[in-house]
Amino acid sequence: MQRTLVNETPEKVGQEVLLKGWVSTRRDHGKLIFIDLRDRSGLVQVVCGDQAKGGTGRYFPKDLRTEWVVEISGMVKERPIKLINEKLLTGKIEIEAKEIKVIAQSEELPFDTGLPVLNASLPMVLDYRPLSLRHPRNKAVFQVQETIISSFRETLKKEGFTEIQVPTIVPTATEGGSQVFKIKYFDAEAFLGQSPQLYKQIMVGVFERVFTLAHAYRAEPSVTTRHMTEYLGLDAEMGFIDDFQDIMDMVEKVVKNMFERVEKERSEELAIFSATVPKISEKIPCMKMREAQQVIFERTGRDNRNEPDLEPEDEREICRFSLEKYDSELIFITHYPTKKRPFYTYADPKDPEFTNSFDLLGRGLEWVTGGQRINEYQKLLDNIKKWGNKPEDFDLYLQAFKYGMPPEGGFCLGAERITMQILGLENIREASLFPRDMERIDKKLSVKKVEK
Repeated sequence: MQRTLVNETPEKVGQEVLLKGWVSTRRDHGKLIFIDLRDRSGLVQVVCGDQAKGGTGRYFPKDLRTEWVVEISGMVKERPIKLINEKLLTGKIEIEAKEIKVIAQSEELPFDTGLPVLNASLPMVLDYRPLSLRHPRNKAVFQVQETIISSFRETLKKEGFTEIQVPTIVPTATEGGSQVFKIKYFDAEAFLGQSPQLYKQIMVGVFERVFTLAHAYRAEPSVTTRHMTEYLGLDAEMGFIDDFQDIMDMVEKVVKNMFERVEKERSEELAIFSATVPKISEKIPCMKMREAQQVIFERTGRDNRNEPDLEPEDEREICRFSLEKYDSELIFITHYPTKKRPFYTYADPKDPEFTNSFDLLGRGLEWVTGGQRINEYQKLLDNIKKWGNKPEDFDLYLQAFKYGMPPEGGFCLGAERITMQILGLENIREASLFPRDMERIDKKLSVKKVEK
């Protein structure tokens, strides 16, 4: 008999089917045993009575345990009206088991996976990641994230962008500084890329508009709820812009489409977290960084008006202000100081101490960073030297500008941060399949390794 997927069973009432999947839960009710069977398409209730016999290996319903992999053949029947579960796609039917075959057994579980929320600490959840990811709540996180990524791709392709793939082993630090991972590359020294920035700029000279999904690596000496050493960047770059407003307009289009897709396609997953997509005004509000710092000072008395960036509490406060004044949980902050942005960032001609750059903040956290780039070869060369870097380390990058580059700019969205903020997760590691930080590479590192 050909396999039937769980989500196909409501259309097969009165027919015998063969299901394959995992035992999600088992409930004993006297002579009847109820099993929730899970496959890639969903969950269905299987009713096992005395008529269900063991297949190969002679396993009976009472023998089954959570996470055992099984084949079950049985009849699709309508549930009694009083037992219909409207919250479940298969809630109007159940499977009357006839034969059960065990394909693979599971060892005793480290925690109860049948609860709505795993009763385990985050470190334990991560220590048992192959198992914890099977839980509906954790699985839902990455279904939402998949939709976010899919929407990013779809929107940019419609806007004429070409998807590219870039290397993650690079010959020099993309943005300078010490927060890079050095690696031994045969007899040479190389680095893990901080971002695909230089490569996507080069590719503007080929396709004009490009995007990539790139893993980025930051050797940040911090263990916080919002930082990881490896994250997934949704990066885009576009040429022939008039100014950096064109970049912000594209970001707004991308983000609004994401919200629409998530709300439409992932309503069940949002409900698991009692989450909603962020409120967003018809046009995302925008203000300069110094203006934002002034607003924060007037609202809180906290004086960070001379600081080169917004502090975490500043980001939360200006988002509260945006929601109150503009009914928007998102806000663009522009014009960060030139000396605190990478060498390729375009300075505002009207005020060169500040840049035509921006961050998009959402629900108190930075979601997107971007801006206009310098497209003049000599200016880039001068800035590389001014920022304390060696021009020869950027020879390949500079070639693109030596041979002609239009006015251009781009942006990067953090996939994990957006997922985290939409669902209201407490820690960004919950939004990463296999998170890396100072203390973990799959498993928790020893103190000795961390100190190195």
